[in-house]
Amino acid sequence: MAERHVRAPWSLPAFAMLVCTAFVGVTAVPGTSLAQAEVLTPPAPVAAEAQYVVVEGERGSDAVRDASYTVTEPPRATAPASGVPDPGSAQAIAYDLVAAKGWSVSEYDCLVALWNRESHWNIYAYNPTSGAYGIPQALPGNKMASVGSDWKTSAKTQIIWGLGYIQGRYQTPCGAWAHSERVGWY
Repeated sequence: MAERHVRAPWSLPAFAMLVCTAFVGVTAVPGTSLAQAEVLTPPAPVAAEAQYVVVEGERGSDAVRDASYTVTEPPRATAPASGVPDPGSAQAIAYDLVAAKGWSVSEYDCLVALWNRESHWNIYAYNPTSGAYGIPQALPGNKMASVGSDWKTSAKTQIIWGLGYIQGRYQTPCGAWAHSERVGWY
């Protein structure tokens, strides 16, 4: 059996110093062939047509972006993984309802983070300043009566209403979470 070669403890730092010195010498010393090499530059951006964006809340007016502005997909907000909810809890009800809408687990995670921020999943949460009520902090709370007369005491009624509100206004819980992250409310 061949013996294994053991490197001297000083060899790696010495080699690293040699490589760094060579690199600096080649790139910083004028007259070397590498320093005279052609520098590659990225191609100039192609001007695009002006793009129009309708800003929420500004009815009848468009905000025009300059021609160099590129529209990309908005960043998707992600929330920390929420884990498996306790059976029978409000979060378990929400988990089932989110899945029934065909949304992913990451959408459920956004919903958990959003409603942790809003109400800590308390069906009796009440904001005396705004009058918002319940898990989704409906404003006013009696809007949730459109789903059920038990809106003051039923987690399921509040969650169904809240998911409908989110879907109608933000498309998904992560859309609502992204808005909440940007402005502090949804």
